[in-house]
Amino acid sequence: MSLAGSSLLSTKKGPAPQLQKKKLTDDEIIDLHQELQTDDHIIPLDELCLKLNTHIETGLTNEEAQLRLAQEPNALSPPKVTPEYVKLFKSMFSGFAILLWICAGLCFLIYFVEILLGHTEEEGIEWFGVMIVVICVISGLFSYIQEGKNSRVMESFTRMVPTFALVIRSGEKKLIPTEEVVRGDIVEIRLGDKIPADIRIIRSVGLRVENSSITGESEPISRSDYPTDPNPLESQNFAFFSSYAVAGEGTGIVIATGDKTMIGRLAGLTTQVCKDETPIAKEIKHFVKIISIVSLVFGIIFFTVSLVLEGSIMKGFIYLLSIVISNVPEVLLVTVTTSLTLTAKKMASKNCLVRNLEAVETLGSTSTICSDKTGTLTLNKMTVSNIWFGNIRHHVSAVLGNLGVERDLLLEKPAFNSVIKAATLCLRAEFRVDSDLFIRIEDRDVIGDASETGIIRFCEHIHSTKRYRANYPKVAEIPFSSVTKYQLSIHRDEKGFNIFIKGAPEVIMDFCADILSMDGTTRPLTPQDTLEIRHACTELGFLGERVLAYCDFFLPYTNYAEDYQFDTSAIENYNFPMKGYRFVGLLSLLDPPRPSVPDAVHTCRAAGIKVIMVTGDHPVTAMAIAKMVGIIGEGHETRFEKFLHLDTKFSNNNANTNIKLSNISSNSNSAEENYQAVIVTGTELRFMTDNDLDNLIKSYEEIVFARTSPQQKLIIVESCQRLGEIVAVTGDGVNDSPALRKADIGIAMGVTGSDVAKSAADMVLMDDNFSSIVTGIEEGRLIFDNLKKSIAYTLTSGIPEMLPMLSGLILSIPLPLVMELVLCIDIGTDMLPAIALAYEKAESDIMKRPPRNPQYDKLVNKRLISVAYGQIGMTQALAGFTNYFFILGYHGFLPGDLFGLRQDWENKNIDDLKDSYGQMWNYQSRMELLSEARTGYFISIVTTQMIDLLMCKTRRNSLIQQGMDNWFLNLSFIFEIFLTAFILYTPGIGRILKTFPIDPYWFLPCLPLGLFLWGK
Repeated sequence: MSLAGSSLLSTKKGPAPQLQKKKLTDDEIIDLHQELQTDDHIIPLDELCLKLNTHIETGLTNEEAQLRLAQEPNALSPPKVTPEYVKLFKSMFSGFAILLWICAGLCFLIYFVEILLGHTEEEGIEWFGVMIVVICVISGLFSYIQEGKNSRVMESFTRMVPTFALVIRSGEKKLIPTEEVVRGDIVEIRLGDKIPADIRIIRSVGLRVENSSITGESEPISRSDYPTDPNPLESQNFAFFSSYAVAGEGTGIVIATGDKTMIGRLAGLTTQVCKDETPIAKEIKHFVKIISIVSLVFGIIFFTVSLVLEGSIMKGFIYLLSIVISNVPEVLLVTVTTSLTLTAKKMASKNCLVRNLEAVETLGSTSTICSDKTGTLTLNKMTVSNIWFGNIRHHVSAVLGNLGVERDLLLEKPAFNSVIKAATLCLRAEFRVDSDLFIRIEDRDVIGDASETGIIRFCEHIHSTKRYRANYPKVAEIPFSSVTKYQLSIHRDEKGFNIFIKGAPEVIMDFCADILSMDGTTRPLTPQDTLEIRHACTELGFLGERVLAYCDFFLPYTNYAEDYQFDTSAIENYNFPMKGYRFVGLLSLLDPPRPSVPDAVHTCRAAGIKVIMVTGDHPVTAMAIAKMVGIIGEGHETRFEKFLHLDTKFSNNNANTNIKLSNISSNSNSAEENYQAVIVTGTELRFMTDNDLDNLIKSYEEIVFARTSPQQKLIIVESCQRLGEIVAVTGDGVNDSPALRKADIGIAMGVTGSDVAKSAADMVLMDDNFSSIVTGIEEGRLIFDNLKKSIAYTLTSGIPEMLPMLSGLILSIPLPLVMELVLCIDIGTDMLPAIALAYEKAESDIMKRPPRNPQYDKLVNKRLISVAYGQIGMTQALAGFTNYFFILGYHGFLPGDLFGLRQDWENKNIDDLKDSYGQMWNYQSRMELLSEARTGYFISIVTTQMIDLLMCKTRRNSLIQQGMDNWFLNLSFIFEIFLTAFILYTPGIGRILKTFPIDPYWFLPCLPLGLFLWGK
């Protein structure tokens, strides 16, 4: 803001108000969901001043302003913050972590009790507890680091707050901090200012604001001092907090500050709205519940049976611990977190930055995408698309490069030179002085609004606009006004003055008496010409393009002296002609779709994903873009489109080139007709009940919502979620942040996205490319598939780990497996292969099947449990027992003689235990033999798990189709072999883990069962 005239300004600063953190009530949250309802922009100005106790000329008194500041500070209230220690506690004690902490506690309890009793049978159990604690701590800390999104959201909102505002108080102009602006303040707005609060415009001199923070559309909007719509979002006399003034100046009266502003309401919605649990979180919770119940039930049963049969509470606890440890996949938390992290890194290399790890899988579960239009489906670059002159429309394609052959063909037409002359000169936009001339024209920085930026870039493809303008110096101009709907520019050349007018076609046609012919000559404008111009405007309008018309007039020096002073101050003072102009042509602009979007939408449809457009733009533009990208299928007509054609036909017959939408409704009653697509405007949505909206979304596959407010975007997302859809929302503006927050997965744009949108989102597309979402969906589906494979692999070892405990207790045979070896399997040989499955590539049908139904297609379902436990697990247990009995039988203890032998076997005082052949075994020798048998059981599980790993690689493809190019998985095979060898043959390890350096040929007995497993 300029400080010129500083004598009128005062920068005295009052005391900063203290903000109270408070939780919103249910009624307040419901109110935030409602659209902004106010009549402050409609009621007479005198009545508004009386209501706010202010005066247009003198503003508020200083005393009144201070009183209001204490009650309603112009700042966003921060939400209630969860203490860090609470976040850490939740991260440490959630899911399997609770069960694992209990197991760790039991390990230490048993260890200390054994020490007190002087027993050492359970040597090493304390290290088992330490390992479980380490796993819990690492998993908890990793989860804790991902927390804290709310505070970042509010920080990004506060960065949007402008710093100073020029207000009138007690009749004096004062420059004050924005936080001190209050309701009733009279605020002056100048070019480049940010609007300091929600204000009603009471004076406008060509004022235009960039309102993308509310609407999501970057096209500047004219502001005036009269209401044009009952809806404040649509009325031209309403300017919103944090909007930019990009042209002109004006004065306004503050009607809302802080949390009561539109931005404040968006902040409240974003931080207060409840975000549902992600699908993967629900799946993990479901899995934890099942496994926890199974573990505790079996553990309690074993504890009870042990108490009855052996009468030892300590041994009962050991059984309980063993069963729980056998069933709970200790590394699952690490595996899941690692898998999500690895996939997030992989997606980052594909321009998808994941902010919430669980969002990785959620994207794969997505069944509906609610996509913003501007900057997401489109390039967010207004581009010249068509030029109409000589009664012929010429399509141009200067979207991503220069015009090439098209440029040469156009230059051959004499009339085109007149069109490009008018377009170049009747233009206020210009390239920045420091803009690099060696970079592409489309990437150069431009000073000007979106439409003029598109025009100057197009003209630059034809000639150097700077040099061309230098040949025709500007001597006078009339800026564009929403009232007059035209812009006028006067330039001199060697022979006289050239007047060019650009604006709405219906306005420009009123100035014209002649028309430019294709050969460059001028002829009278006929009724047929007028009809063709209107038809061209209608045709371009249906393409969703913004149409501008041009006309020109030449004033020779013989009639107007070279130093003639043109008066453009007011229409009554114009001293130059405003009739008899020559109609030059039409130029239309479009924010074109991204080239990759149509294929991405097609891929989404093939994958069973519904794509819905939700935009704040005009419904005709939205419809055109939806058809271009495939959201509305080729040849699919909507009821809106039918009525639009009828209304336009009527308008043409009544000499009107505007497309009237006031009488058009996508839900109008008509004959029994079937429409494949529907277009719904924000006005229609405002009168729909939740049930109406649910039925509409359920009934149509192709849906476009246009002219929607931020609250309506949120309502649409909530409706989809009520229907059981997993919803992804894309967006880039502040207006999208509540919907981004509420969605199952919010996807913000990385290049054009606001800080608020990025903070509210779960994922950021670093290239702003909608097609990157398809990559994300594939990766999300892949992570679910791979997690399922990993869990299936991890669970299979539960049965062969649990049955040895059962057989030792019920059959009283020497324990085939001890907890130390269970630990070696669960966090040793199984860990790396389980993680390696996260690197497995996608199977062939991953994007050809519909999205999974979270209600039925669970991460862990009955089929997976039955296969993991009933088939593979039992087969592995059988392989383990086979090796166990083979080794003991080979050394003299046949299987039939082992039943009931456990107490004698473990009795240190018995040194003459007979085997099946009458040989005597002392305690030390038979414990070494048992260690060898246990090792045989252990290597059987490891071997069959390696075969199981190959089985888990693929669920649908054959192993040959899937291939063996997963280097991490191949490495895990080598890792398992070396780790097993380390456990078996490293001196000193056997005493801790109760293993024995077994002969290599004992790996063979389990192989037939492994091959049998492969056959399944």
